[in-house]
Amino acid sequence: MSAEFWIAQSFNGLSYGALLFLLASGLSLIFGVMRIVNLAHGSYFMLGGYVGLSVALYTKSFALACLAGAVAIALVGMGMERFFLRRLRGEVLGQVLMTIGFALIFQDLALLIWGGDPYTIPVPALLQGVGINVPRVSLAVFALGAGLAALGGVIGGGFLGVYPGADFEVLPYAFVVVIVGGLGSLPGAVAGSLLVGLLDNFGKALFPELSYFTLFAPMAIILAIRPTGLFGRI
Repeated sequence: MSAEFWIAQSFNGLSYGALLFLLASGLSLIFGVMRIVNLAHGSYFMLGGYVGLSVALYTKSFALACLAGAVAIALVGMGMERFFLRRLRGEVLGQVLMTIGFALIFQDLALLIWGGDPYTIPVPALLQGVGINVPRVSLAVFALGAGLAALGGVIGGGFLGVYPGADFEVLPYAFVVVIVGGLGSLPGAVAGSLLVGLLDNFGKALFPELSYFTLFAPMAIILAIRPTGLFGRI
């Protein structure tokens, strides 16, 4: 294979890894730090992409699309944390059922509002208080995690597209990144995102029929050697 192939696949893998970092860093905050199992995190990615698409088509501004997508879905995340998930602290099964329900609702809403056709977002040529208010901090952390996922959805919509089902396609990758990098570790999210992005891209390019094996086999080896992840605490 030519040198151009390896260079192109390397850059594709790195760009995909950078996108996964936006998604996985938000999941790391919510899942790793707050210990909330949020299976609707992929929905933040998808909805952020759809909101960004609508804003980009209306304003012709990619920057406004990123801002609108992140802010809108951060508000959705705040509503979920404040009125639903806050009541389920420590209840893993309840969190799973609640968030998977939200994910299905969000997917149906996206299908109802934007239809089932895939879209590509047009991208630009160049890309004081005393003490700690725990509920407020929790709200802010969850909102930040949701906003980061939505920002990834807007940016990812520029080259991956936006379509119903994108949420459940990207969610497993985010969990792999978080678990391999280490729960609650942003450096781990960086390393895990780049690793997963490169492995997934080269696996699909070189061995398309074994792409899942080439991605998850190295992950299994890493976790067998270091169960807490690359940057997790032992």
